[in-house]
Amino acid sequence: MNPRVKKILQLLLAVALLVGAAQVQRGLNVDRERLGLTHVAPLENAPPMLAFTTVALGGFRGLIANALWIRATELQDDDKFFEMRQIADWVTKLEPHYSMVWTHQAWNMAYNISVKFKETEPGEYPDRWRWVKAGIELLRDEGLKYNPNDVLIHQQLSWLYQHKLGANLDDANVYYKKQWANEMAAVFGKTAKPDLNELVNPQTDEARARAKLLRERYKMDAALVKEVDERYGPMEWRLPEAHAVYWAAAGLRKAEENPARVKAEDLMQLRRSIYQSMQLSFHRGRLLGTSTGMFDTGPNLEIIPKVNASYEEQLREALPENHNNIRNAQRNFLRAAVYFLYVNDRIADAAKWYAYLGEKYPDRPVLDADPNSFPATVTLDEYAVRNVVGDITETSRDRVKSAVEGYLVRAYRSLVYGEDSYAEQFVLFARRIRATYQKKIETRAQAIGLPEVAEIQAEVLKRLLDPEEGWPEEVRAALRRKLGMPAESAEPSTNAPPASISTNAPSRGS
Repeated sequence: MNPRVKKILQLLLAVALLVGAAQVQRGLNVDRERLGLTHVAPLENAPPMLAFTTVALGGFRGLIANALWIRATELQDDDKFFEMRQIADWVTKLEPHYSMVWTHQAWNMAYNISVKFKETEPGEYPDRWRWVKAGIELLRDEGLKYNPNDVLIHQQLSWLYQHKLGANLDDANVYYKKQWANEMAAVFGKTAKPDLNELVNPQTDEARARAKLLRERYKMDAALVKEVDERYGPMEWRLPEAHAVYWAAAGLRKAEENPARVKAEDLMQLRRSIYQSMQLSFHRGRLLGTSTGMFDTGPNLEIIPKVNASYEEQLREALPENHNNIRNAQRNFLRAAVYFLYVNDRIADAAKWYAYLGEKYPDRPVLDADPNSFPATVTLDEYAVRNVVGDITETSRDRVKSAVEGYLVRAYRSLVYGEDSYAEQFVLFARRIRATYQKKIETRAQAIGLPEVAEIQAEVLKRLLDPEEGWPEEVRAALRRKLGMPAESAEPSTNAPPASISTNAPSRGS
């Protein structure tokens, strides 16, 4: 063949192959974009060197990232955490669009590395808190900067707030909550019900500074904060559960904006984060003791209707195979809601939700220890008391007395927190427990009754004020001031201190 003709044919073949490859590449790009495997768009929000590196290294980025990942694991095994963190930073920069890189490194810092550090003094865990914060900041400040629409990163960020900060599994969990509450007080103030409109539309220099702090340091949208509070709250924004709800809600919003890239299971994970965090917020979503320098939490009874609504929403949107788990969770929530409302003397609300529980689950027992305790056969009063002490029999006297004492301790704690109305309701419930027990045993000649509540109250107060075995000194001093008692004497007293919590509301037996 003529060499000239051969070259022309080869050139034409090359052109045809290039055209064919371009067509195939176009289809591959469409599939990659649809499946979220790669991103053909340039890296957003990245510094010039990082943007150049991601383009220049091309496919070699994955190989280099794998080698660095192995090296980071070796450094962690050798407890060289700061060197490991630097390499982890390189890994995330080499694969910035791979969400598992971000979530794995954040989990590693918040869970695996943090627990390597012990308390520096009783109750103080600053080094551990530093690593937990680093995990949160990696997702919030870096991961979402490069992947603002990533549902998995939103879900994992929500989980860190819900589980690592909010749950009680880590020995340092109270320290985490204190540190977070202090940080959030600088944004939302030291009040349970901040004016969120001030953050959305600040009118003063002080409000503008707080809005800037929320936006720039914590990467939160004030308008979405307000929307979440209105839909799911009122939330206590100084506690982590509110932030768990916020980031899950933010993830759902991003999912709505990018429906083609979201799987049904991803949406379910985000919704689960919301209703689980709301249930936790119901149990411990009220911050106590801030006025005395103490830290404790209590139930947030105001969000009961919205927690229940979140379960109903889950049932409407969840896959059928998940309905049974959601119903079990809703039933447990309703039983707890009835109990907490009753104990806090919101009897009408307790009755309403008890009736609702009976309508939703008429064939399920309300007491785990009694398979025949259906809503139609157990009164509200009986349910509330038996929920605490079980079946009240002559053999359970110690258990009943322990329950009475427990509620009296809660009453005194509420006094220290400045929540006098709660203190009164705890005393009332202690009286109801005793009255139920006394009525149960009145026909039994050999049964031993309980002392009057006032006597038990005096015993409890004496124990709490004992310098050696009672509450800490500052708490004892606060309780003495609240009760109008003199300062603690250097000489121990042999007399029981007076029982000083009284109620004006009528009791159902004493």
